[in-house]
Amino acid sequence: MSAAQESRARTATTATTTATAATTATATTTATAALPGRPCSAAAALHVVGEKWALLAVREIFFGNHRFEAIARNTGAPRDRLAARLRSLEQAGVVERRPYNERPPRYEYHLTDSGRDLAPVIRALLDWGDRWVREDRPVVMLHEPSTHADVSADVHADEPMDGQVAAHAHDLDAAWICRTCGEEVEMNTLTVDVRAPGWDRSGPRVPSPSDN
Repeated sequence: MSAAQESRARTATTATTTATAATTATATTTATAALPGRPCSAAAALHVVGEKWALLAVREIFFGNHRFEAIARNTGAPRDRLAARLRSLEQAGVVERRPYNERPPRYEYHLTDSGRDLAPVIRALLDWGDRWVREDRPVVMLHEPSTHADVSADVHADEPMDGQVAAHAHDLDAAWICRTCGEEVEMNTLTVDVRAPGWDRSGPRVPSPSDN
């Protein structure tokens, strides 16, 4: 595929993705609204991306591996299971397919805005695995301050920068910061506010005589 053909195909794919985003979001919301148990966005998110191969596929795309063969190799997923997970992620609006070959037709997988928002989830899983599961650190996220980073137009916005480690890059040590007050969040400063009708922290709320 020529550069011009690839550009036109990408433009068409982006337009299609934009046109179907609202429909996809509505369908996903409808499906997750019927989940059993407590109404909760965590449960709804796990319904979409909670299966092992789904999150590992997102990891590989985030790492810059966009083609099925590379995703299958690097996740170790059975090909039929991986194909099913990628289809479900596409239907949920987490990934999108972009053509890279016309004959035979071949597609790459890229993260949508929804998929890119899973980057902190991947990082949190890496941190947790480093601390509680593995004794080594096989994958390390590096951060380069924006004052030194190369943010030229050819850098993909949906994946980390590729190439040699920059001189100013360092191991990422991210913190959970409240944007309202600017303070780092500690567990003992949090309160759970249950806003789903008919529920409180302990579970379904039992109607009291005063409710009648």
